[in-house]
Amino acid sequence: MESWLFLGLILLVAFVAKNQSLLIATIAVLVLKLVPHSDKFLSLLNKQGINWGVTLISATILVPIATGDIVLKDLLNTLKSPLGWVATICGVLVAVLSSKGVGLINQSPEVTVALVFGTIMGVVFLKGVAAGPVIAAGITYCIMQVIQTVTTR
Repeated sequence: MESWLFLGLILLVAFVAKNQSLLIATIAVLVLKLVPHSDKFLSLLNKQGINWGVTLISATILVPIATGDIVLKDLLNTLKSPLGWVATICGVLVAVLSSKGVGLINQSPEVTVALVFGTIMGVVFLKGVAAGPVIAAGITYCIMQVIQTVTTR
């Protein structure tokens, strides 16, 4: 019963915060809980869901390359600017940090509660976005602000 209440609270917060991703995810988990004998699938989702999500995000990132919207020349042009280098470094940093984070979640699944809570708080109270790849862009923005501040003095 407690899990239903907890998920219901998250659903309410997602609705109030207008966080569509969290809303859909919570509804999906609630629906799965209603399906008889869904424990095995929920367990599989718990163990493999992050890997599936990373695969889906990776495929999404590759779509502009597949459609020809991004070509090798674009990458080479981007690397001619400080923004391109900082973004590349941040992408590498986020990928490495994410791998460590996935390892932490697998090793200590209880940390997920704090991560979800922190994400919800950031979305609701700080107008944040619950998205991993955007972290690299945010770090890039911060570093570029520092670089611009230092170089304009």
